[in-house]
Amino acid sequence: MPPPSASGVDRRFFLSSLLGAAAAAGLSGCAGSSAADTGVKRSTSAPLADKVPSGTSLKIASYQGVQQLQFKLAGLSDLPFKVADWPNLGAGPDVINAFRAKSLDVGNNAGIPPIQAHYQGFDAKIVAINVTRKPNYLFATKPGSDIQDVQGFKGKKLAFSQGQAQGVVLLRALKEAGLAYDDVDLVPLTSNQFLTALQAGQVDIAPLANAQSPAYLKQYGSKGAHVITTDVVDLLNLLWAPTSVLADPAKAAAVAAYIPRWAKGAVWAYEHPDAWNEEFYVKTQNLTLAQARSITELANKPLFPPSWDEAVKWEQETADLLAEGGFVKGFKVDSLFDRRFEGIAAKSVPAEYRR
Repeated sequence: MPPPSASGVDRRFFLSSLLGAAAAAGLSGCAGSSAADTGVKRSTSAPLADKVPSGTSLKIASYQGVQQLQFKLAGLSDLPFKVADWPNLGAGPDVINAFRAKSLDVGNNAGIPPIQAHYQGFDAKIVAINVTRKPNYLFATKPGSDIQDVQGFKGKKLAFSQGQAQGVVLLRALKEAGLAYDDVDLVPLTSNQFLTALQAGQVDIAPLANAQSPAYLKQYGSKGAHVITTDVVDLLNLLWAPTSVLADPAKAAAVAAYIPRWAKGAVWAYEHPDAWNEEFYVKTQNLTLAQARSITELANKPLFPPSWDEAVKWEQETADLLAEGGFVKGFKVDSLFDRRFEGIAAKSVPAEYRR
């Protein structure tokens, strides 16, 4: 069962339910880690090697098998290093836990998980960026709801994950609508609990990915469930890795070699929607072809910026937004970016995908 509503947003409840013991340990270790951090920073300032040393391996997140499938279909499987594992991980909290357990070397997330990891005292850095210009999320209502816009969220129970992209999309939507956090009832959940909470009527609203909404509406649309769209985007789709991984010259070189293939895989899927619909959404996600097409029609064109300045600015705004709500402590986000990797993705794709 999802946890009960936390009216007024109890910060202590968030820390205990979402961050857990690992976060507490990270926060307590943060103050005394300056000497170790200094050594790590020196090691991540070294230039990247041109070639990946023989025997190098990485463990790379591939949520729902997307990465392996893209590589297979696009002919990008000739990696110059070994992939020891492709963990099926997508949610930010799961990726952070896997980083801590050393069972993952590279993750693919939105902008908020690196901020959350920093708040927990875990050192990781962003190594590649794909800019999202169109909304990837919409707001789904529980069955029987009469809410029609974000202004209608006032006084309602909203599913909220402070460590995931869905959380910051909700906060940005509230801010644009002129609603304060105290105007709503933020219910702390992780994104994999959102659908259950909606179905059970435990929340009035939950942010869902575009890919999730067709199946939800197919099941509950006839019972009064519907979606509310906004122009709120979560700008960053990124690759990131623990600083300990990036401090290893061999692994850093492997990450640098992986980034162009990640970018090219995204471009291939965008340029071949019919094949992607059939091979991914229909064959692996059990959606109808019509449902698949409704998702890809909303897909963002991959955009890999040569400069990360816009991304840094966006990430700072996100961190500040979370700090305003008391969810994290304010900090300068520049430390989250490993600029040695800046531009690698952009150089690997045609000009129309660089911006």
